[in-house]
Amino acid sequence: MLAKPNEQENMLRYARQVVFPEIGERGQRALLKASVTLIGCGALGTALANLMVRAGVGRLLIADRDFVELSNLQRQTLFDETHLARNLPKAIAAAERLQAINSQVEIMPRVVDVNPDNVENLVGGADLVLDGTDNFEARYLINDACVKLGIPWVYAAVIGSSGMTATIIPGQTACLRCLFPEAPPPGSAPTCETAGILGSVVQVIASIAAVEGIKTIVGQSAALNRGLIAVDLWQHSYDVLESAGRRLDCPACALNRFEYLNAQAGSWTTSLCGRNAVQVSVPDAKALDLEKGARRLEKVGQVVFNEYLLRLEVEGYQITVMADARAIIKGTTDEAVARSLYSKYIGM
Repeated sequence: MLAKPNEQENMLRYARQVVFPEIGERGQRALLKASVTLIGCGALGTALANLMVRAGVGRLLIADRDFVELSNLQRQTLFDETHLARNLPKAIAAAERLQAINSQVEIMPRVVDVNPDNVENLVGGADLVLDGTDNFEARYLINDACVKLGIPWVYAAVIGSSGMTATIIPGQTACLRCLFPEAPPPGSAPTCETAGILGSVVQVIASIAAVEGIKTIVGQSAALNRGLIAVDLWQHSYDVLESAGRRLDCPACALNRFEYLNAQAGSWTTSLCGRNAVQVSVPDAKALDLEKGARRLEKVGQVVFNEYLLRLEVEGYQITVMADARAIIKGTTDEAVARSLYSKYIGM
């Protein structure tokens, strides 16, 4: 990181933002001091990270469990073919790109699966949390942690040509469990595998979510959206759905019954959206020696590894193992098959 810039340099870098009266010098100083946590660094996450770093937040922590793949490049705008060739985790690749964009921002990549055991440590101390995830279980977990700790956060989601976002201020607005009391039943909602995602709608929703985050940081609470914004670019629709407000029976913000946060064990397996892949996690696992593992697995299949991950091609499957012992097993959506392959080649 370069030497810390002086006040004049900061105002020059952000001159077009400072001249916007709703931000001004006071708001820019607030941004420069702000700490933001981004959970998930896929399509929405990369767009959000880019916007927040260019806006000049002081610190950005990026938590993501995944690695860069070819199909990401269509919409995940921080990644390119060099990241793909180097088998980089998304958090690491994003941090490299973001540091080149703005060397004055402290970028903190975390290659982790966000779960009930670590989410409070990841969001604790943040002034704002941004949602770059792709499933309701993760979002309910973020909601529980932010409501418990009193941290503002911005929900965002995209599918096909549509997307939505909502700004959640604990104690003031409806939380995610107020807006969506229960997750859609399995198989009832479209996924990125069945409906696809247009890169354009990602940019629109991320832009709205980022502006909401900036409003929160600079203290422009009167300008915050208090409902749910829904956009469909293909159908040319933009709707702001007014919220009914906080629910008196909400398990999270009314009853402080943090059902997702208190599920300490979490899921051992998670089917990954649109990937024909399953993630296998081992709670409390010790860090793996990837080099040692690569030497052992060379006997059974094609292996490549770096300091972040090990990848094994065997039996028509691709098994990518992270240093924290998580594995993403590509070539199946059957969780039993994924567990079996993990046990066979990595060991429980």
